[in-house]
Amino acid sequence: MNAMKYCFKRLDESAVTSIKELFVSVFAKEPWNDDWSDENQLQLYIHDLIGQNNSLTFGLYEETELIGISMGHIRHWYSGTEYYIDELCISTLKQGKGAGTLFLDKIEKACKELGLTHIFLLTDNNVPAYEFYKKRRFYELKDSVAFVKDL
Repeated sequence: MNAMKYCFKRLDESAVTSIKELFVSVFAKEPWNDDWSDENQLQLYIHDLIGQNNSLTFGLYEETELIGISMGHIRHWYSGTEYYIDELCISTLKQGKGAGTLFLDKIEKACKELGLTHIFLLTDNNVPAYEFYKKRRFYELKDSVAFVKDL
């Protein structure tokens, strides 16, 4: 992989169109199969992630094409200030070719430069992302569990 052809940058709402396109193109497919056909719901969700005071969004470009996004927020915690990643994806066509590893390396460097001490994220344990994060030295919080309740 030629790292020179990639550009890493911090993004804001001015990149919302390309963010939405990449996000839907990845998460509407296997293994997630998310239905983002409600454009209003998609717009609100992306705004929740990238349009807040504490939002922190990064993009990875291959030439002029956005191929990776990380959307999250800065969270102050007793053990330090962390980057809480709500969504991270790499274009399906670029997965397995080193772009994700390069992107995470750039995210980690940017977070350190911002004085952040941790990166926190959630993923399912039955998707390829699970093994991807483990290989990159993310570890499971064995005493934590995620809960949800339908209303």
